[in-house]
Amino acid sequence: MSPVRRCSRTACGRPAVATLTYVYADSTAVLGPLATYAEPHCYDLCAEHSERLTAPRGWEVVRLADASGPTRPSGDDLEALANAVREAARPQERAAEAGGGARRADPMEVARRGHLRVLRSPDS
Repeated sequence: MSPVRRCSRTACGRPAVATLTYVYADSTAVLGPLATYAEPHCYDLCAEHSERLTAPRGWEVVRLADASGPTRPSGDDLEALANAVREAARPQERAAEAGGGARRADPMEVARRGHLRVLRSPDS
């Protein structure tokens, strides 16, 4: 048996990239990413047949986004990244200055946030 699943359409031998499922109660055809395993009531479709898919009159086609493709960062992602960078850049009190028993910090290190370090410029 071939490890690559093939398109369910008659006379089509191309590799499957999407899975089609019908929800009869809602008159809906759901087209999503290729399912992890073949099921008896689902249809695997190749790229060409999944793009050209139409549903019977009165039915709705729901196309689920393929998460495997490249995605652009959302505004929330970029804002969270900017906030993390700002937080890491803030000068913090050194533990050695505040408490007595802490280990000696690197003299080039200006601040630390988790595994990130802000280092002093070698020129200064």
